Amino acid sequence: MNNRIIAGLVVLFALFIAVSSSFFTVDMTQQAIVLQFGEPKRQISEPGLYFKIPMVQNVVYVDKRVLNVDAPAEELIAADQKRVVIDAFARWRIVDPLRYYQRLRTEDIARRQLATFISSTLRDVVGREPLTALLLDPRAEGHAGGRRAELMRNISQLVNDKAKENGLEIVDVRIRRADLPEANSQAIFQRMRTERDQEAKLIRATGQEAAQKRRAEADREATVIIANARRDSEMKRGEGDAEASRIFADAFGSDPKFFAFYRSMQAYREALSDKTTTMVLSPNSDFFRFLDNVAGAMAPAPAAR
Repeated sequence: MNNRIIAGLVVLFALFIAVSSSFFTVDMTQQAIVLQFGEPKRQISEPGLYFKIPMVQNVVYVDKRVLNVDAPAEELIAADQKRVVIDAFARWRIVDPLRYYQRLRTEDIARRQLATFISSTLRDVVGREPLTALLLDPRAEGHAGGRRAELMRNISQLVNDKAKENGLEIVDVRIRRADLPEANSQAIFQRMRTERDQEAKLIRATGQEAAQKRRAEADREATVIIANARRDSEMKRGEGDAEASRIFADAFGSDPKFFAFYRSMQAYREALSDKTTTMVLSPNSDFFRFLDNVAGAMAPAPAAR
């Protein structure tokens, strides 16, 4: 009795396992391929509950969402022989699960193959275009910007043509970054720095030349102003001396005795102001006539001998 119960439980458990393994679900983000002993029997692209033969058939799930792949950044040569480092990426999806499974099997293999397709296509297209067509923003107005957008469409189409053979579809290919190599950037930076240094030296030289001109003009103007001032001062001094002589002449002419007395007083002050000066003069000298005789100021000067 116990053996029959145990056997029945085993049978029920086996039936449960068989029934549970006979059904599978497909999510809305997935596609499925039903394989029988490794041979594809059918593919399912709609979500829902499905049946398969247990122990004979198995299910392989394939993502049907849009996926990303990054191509390795590499240095390429443009048509004008200028080097550029391009970092690109693509968005793709699986449109034929059976062909994808037969040729690639896994997403890792698909990504590696797509990266290879993108690199080879970029190398081919970039080699036919100048560097400016790749560096300008595709959203910019003008011919160059539109040319880059056209290049992206051509690259997407070429990569898509190769990807179709493996059941894949390329949604878009974009260049994330397009820069000059580090060595070129340093060389350009050094050249720009040299040009700026040369420009700065030229500006300084021009400024120094202008400064020298201004100094020369200022020195010349200063010399002219000083010469004119000296000329005017000499003229004024001459006029003053002439006026003084005229005044003295008028004074001498109006009162010769007082003028003689005044001139003698000036001579005494100049001659006798220095106590260390010794003068040897004749007592009868006309120089002392105002000292010997107080009234000498009124007396006429002795006649010359």
